[in-house]
Amino acid sequence: MIKEKLSQGTYFYKLYLYYQLLFRYKLFYSRNNYSQFDEDLFLIEFFKNNRKGTFVDLGAFHPMRYNNTYLLYKKGWRGINIDLNQTSIDMFNIARKNDINRCALLSDVRGLKKTVYFEHNFSAVNSMTHKKGLEIKREMETEIFDDIVTDKFDFLNIDLEGQDYKVLKSINFEKYKPRLICIEILEKSEDKNEIFNFMEKKNYKFIKTCNVSYFFEKNESN
Repeated sequence: MIKEKLSQGTYFYKLYLYYQLLFRYKLFYSRNNYSQFDEDLFLIEFFKNNRKGTFVDLGAFHPMRYNNTYLLYKKGWRGINIDLNQTSIDMFNIARKNDINRCALLSDVRGLKKTVYFEHNFSAVNSMTHKKGLEIKREMETEIFDDIVTDKFDFLNIDLEGQDYKVLKSINFEKYKPRLICIEILEKSEDKNEIFNFMEKKNYKFIKTCNVSYFFEKNESN
């Protein structure tokens, strides 16, 4: 019964979204920064001379909670938020109306039909394979970065739950030229060395880590 009432588009679903934003999270997260490991404080310092920049956030999850771009948004920045969970995007459409918010399953090839499993309707936990605890199944079709992003931007944030390297390789960095890139790289990630080597080839240098978040700055001298 509860699951039926929380079906997307229903009155109860909309109440649920506002509850999550206005009561459960906004009151608790009304503070100076919102990232999980103070990534946004570093971003403010890095872009201190850029008052109204642009960003792209891949795997955005929540418009405020543990979000690396919300503080930038409050400072006047605008961008594109992409997540494969429609509930997350519905919350972005309420809390961050000045951004472009898209529900999409990004990959390096468009048009592939994939099954995605979620823990619950509002979950950062997802997988391409059915694992214990992931009970919600959705069929999605893959899109590529260029399907959604068309213009240059200043900052790229990537947290795609294991798909980071695959999507990273599909991005045309000569076209978009972001000054700074943040990638979540878990210690157990098999792609860690590949990501570092790839970023170096694209003329980006590693400059800082905030726990599992690794920052790469564009090397303007190359």
